[in-house]
Amino acid sequence: MTDSVDARGLSCPQPVILARQKMHWLGRGTFEVKVDTDTARENITRLAQKEGWDVEIKEAGREYVLVLTKG
Repeated sequence: MTDSVDARGLSCPQPVILARQKMHWLGRGTFEVKVDTDTARENITRLAQKEGWDVEIKEAGREYVLVLTKG
């Protein structure tokens, strides 16, 4: 089962903070971040890439699932 962070419905900067906490807690591996705004998607993607994580973005209606992976 993939770890996940559900940041839907949260205002900035909460989604970014939650994703960052998960990245630091895991250190490496794969997890998902669920968001429902373009701003959260963009900010988390930018942070993850800066921290060396690969990001795959899946659209699910009006929501996004960001799959973050670091080997």
